[in-house]
Amino acid sequence: MTFEVKHQDSYSRGELLLRSFFGMIYIGFPHAFILLFLGLWGQILSFITFWVILFTGSYPESFFEYQLKLIKWSTRVNLRLYNMADGYPSFGLESEDEAFQLEVPYSETTSRSSVLVRFLFGWLYVVLPHIFVLIFRSYATMFLMFLAFFSVLFTGNYPESWFRFNVGTLRWGIRINLYLSYMTDTYPPFSGK
Repeated sequence: MTFEVKHQDSYSRGELLLRSFFGMIYIGFPHAFILLFLGLWGQILSFITFWVILFTGSYPESFFEYQLKLIKWSTRVNLRLYNMADGYPSFGLESEDEAFQLEVPYSETTSRSSVLVRFLFGWLYVVLPHIFVLIFRSYATMFLMFLAFFSVLFTGNYPESWFRFNVGTLRWGIRINLYLSYMTDTYPPFSGK
């Protein structure tokens, strides 16, 4: 998986204030409403995918593309709500965004045994250890987002080291999502790099 977010040379103070105070109203709610229904369909496809992989050993390519587009859409929204990218996130599964790049290679085969183990014990060997670590990392990310708000407000600049750390947190979460959605057989590393 490749996930990179473009660090802008300067950030809009006006957009920062608008997103910080009203972002949930004009970005979060409209996108979340649509993503809720698309996410429900994604869950149904994940359930079907589990059985398809168990019997055929491959992830249906059209299902894979749908899930990847869904992840990209939610990432577009998150980048704006976290004040990591300017501009309004576009609606639609087919939309692209210049603010980030997410590439997940499609694999012709998927390990049946790995999918079965993830389905039965994923909560134990993936969710619990990663969530334990990510809770602390998420606190650090929220703190850096808070500091970055003032940095952008006064200087128009998002410190690059803070930005990279926060991108790493998003990357970590996406890797867990991909693994638990059977889109990759690679166990997510305990790292944001």
